[in-house]
Amino acid sequence: MPAYVVLTREHTHDAQEMERYGEKAKAAREGHDPQPLAFYGDFEVLEGSAMEGAVILRFPDMAAARAWYQSPAYQEARKHRFQGADYRVFIVDGLTEA
Repeated sequence: MPAYVVLTREHTHDAQEMERYGEKAKAAREGHDPQPLAFYGDFEVLEGSAMEGAVILRFPDMAAARAWYQSPAYQEARKHRFQGADYRVFIVDGLTEA
């Protein structure tokens, strides 16, 4: 069953740290093969708090999503995300193909 990692950026504090995060996060995808479904495109908040953007990554399953998130390469990238912005990040199970 596919799984989706959803990252919503709520507020940027340091654009330089976010640039570093972007470089390192891109490299951290190697070997994990996430499929980007949304990547900071146009959006509209229908309910809830304002946000600056969102990313949705599709993985084959929850284990693959966790393996990417917990990988040393992404953990290194994540340090820069923590310094650069406030995010909400979660993993959700998808539906099986019909």
